[in-house]
Amino acid sequence: MSAQAGDPILSAAGVRVSFPGRGRRPAATAVDGVNLDIAPGEIVALVGESGCGKTTLARTMLGLERATEGQVRFAGRPLSYRSGALRAYRRQVQLVLQDPTGSLNPRHTVYEAVAEGVRIHRLGNEAARVAGALSRCGLRPPDRFYGRYPHELSGGQRQRVVIAGALVLEPQVLVADEPVASLDASVRGEILSLLLKLRDELGLAALVVTHDLGLAWNIADRLAVMYLGRIVEVGTPEQVFSDPRHPYTKALMSVLPESPLEPIVLAGEPPDATRIPSGCRFHPRCPELASGAAAAAGVDDRCRGERLPVLPAAGPGESQVSCYLADARLADGSASQAALGSAAD
Repeated sequence: MSAQAGDPILSAAGVRVSFPGRGRRPAATAVDGVNLDIAPGEIVALVGESGCGKTTLARTMLGLERATEGQVRFAGRPLSYRSGALRAYRRQVQLVLQDPTGSLNPRHTVYEAVAEGVRIHRLGNEAARVAGALSRCGLRPPDRFYGRYPHELSGGQRQRVVIAGALVLEPQVLVADEPVASLDASVRGEILSLLLKLRDELGLAALVVTHDLGLAWNIADRLAVMYLGRIVEVGTPEQVFSDPRHPYTKALMSVLPESPLEPIVLAGEPPDATRIPSGCRFHPRCPELASGAAAAAGVDDRCRGERLPVLPAAGPGESQVSCYLADARLADGSASQAALGSAAD
């Protein structure tokens, strides 16, 4: 099964994921209404602080968690949770974890690690598939690595083996959770280059979960910024890095060494997912609200008390933001442009 031209290969449609509380604690809403489309051959980076719901959303899109509301769709069809359908789906959408040491069984050789998926899915041409996957991942000649164990490899080589184990099934989408977080800086670039090469050669799409904005800048076609279970801004890296519109995105970008913004230090910790604030969920920590900028624009009451609608899914190249102040500034800019146009006439 593959997506029609122009259609997303993997989507979250109104996905909400809640976990029941223990004892008297209320349920925690880790993902709270997310729409996200990934086009064939597109790399989308999902960025945000720890605890914002990135990993839960990724696990849901893999079929490892079940959405409380909404759907995951692959090639336009809702994900089925029947065992046979899930098995077929997981061949098409493969996970790459951040810790290659923990992902690999220390008692299995490289050949056994890569061949495991081939055996689970009962595919033919095992040796050829394993050799091809290792070669594509830069482990050449592949037979030189067959009998090695994980402890005999470098960190970069272990991550290449993990990627080969996903690639051997010829998936259409990779979901990579912090794929270079545990690697030395010297080999991070090599793994990112490998992911880009696989995208270009095989047309692979990817959802890359990361808190590393430098990684997102270097690898992504599109960024989705997540805060407390919701996507608050979407755009190309150029759009988001050069002109971040959401105050949370500005704070994230301000700490980058090359950022023209003054560093913004957010007050407090991300709110508890069992107690989502009223109004904009970012408002208790928002520097724009604290500075009076939202009040000057006449939106401070809305920021504190009026829930923002869920952003619809954006396509490649589209930008979106979920912020009353950003909307007000956009409206003011449009009005100014219209006034200038009238004066010129």
